[in-house]
Order: sequence, then C-alpha cells, then structure tokens
Amino acid sequence: WLLFPNCFLALVTLPFVSEVRRLDKRFKKLDLDDSGELSVKEFMSLPELQQNPLVQRVIDIFDKDGNGEVDFSEFIEGVLQFSVKGTKEQRLHFAFRIYDLDNDGFISNGELFLTLKTMVGKNLEDVQLQQLVDKTILSADTDRDGRVSFQEFCKVSQTNGVL
Repeated sequence: WLLFPNCFLALVTLPFVSEVRRLDKRFKKLDLDDSGELSVKEFMSLPELQQNPLVQRVIDIFDKDGNGEVDFSEFIEGVLQFSVKGTKEQRLHFAFRIYDLDNDGFISNGELFLTLKTMVGKNLEDVQLQQLVDKTILSADTDRDGRVSFQEFCKVSQTNGVL
C-alpha cells in the first residue's frame, strides 16, 4: 500500500460505502410511503421491533431535527454508531440518551424509573422498581448530586462490562 496509497484509502472507505448502500436499501424498504422519512409506524413494520418497548425512544434519539420522523441522514448516523465504524463511546452515549429523557446530560431518578418501567412493564411492582432505581442511582452517583452524569454512566458500564 506504500506504492499505491489510494488503494489503502479504498480499503478503508469501501466497507463504509458498502454499508451505506446496504442501509439505503433497508431505508427504502422501510419507507412504505416513499416520503424520504421513516415514521414510527414504518419502523414498527419490522417484526424484530414490534415487541421492543424502547422503539419510540430510539426514534426520538435518531430524530435530530425533532420532526417526529427519521430521514436518511438521521437513519445513517443513528445506525452506523452500532456498526464496526461506531466507537465504544458512541454506543455508550447512545445508551445514556435512552435514559436521559429530557436531554439535560443527566439521568435522574424519575427518568431511570420511567425508562425501566417501559422496559419491564407490569413484571415488577412500582415499589420494587423504585427500590431498584434508588439503589442504582445511589451506586452510580459518585458525586452525590442525586443524578447520574455521562461520566458516571460510563464508569458503571465499564465496571459491569456493559457495551
């Protein structure tokens, strides 16, 4: 590759281009109304997402402009963070945003409760769930401000081997 530096560049970018093309096909298949944007209903056409209680939250995170739908660039940006091109920090940031409902950079007790309630449904009583939330916040909140920052979230994730 020293003799042909452009070949090395091609090796780096071809998988990315190939992945974008694959995602473009996927996006077009999901875009049932050919609007150029994916609605919640269109996302829910995927059988693997129909039982996922966090689909709406994932869409909210992908939807950078806040219009309630995901366009192709938002789709690419959102999906690529989980691909081989995505970094561990990107995956951690995405996971953090699942819980940070008001996007203030912190996970509060209430936000953790609401997100976990969405995930567990009626499998836990609210009192049991609140005890779990309190214990989790107490454990993760190292600066004792009553909420979990991104840095604290990362420390907990690394300690528990998540992501």
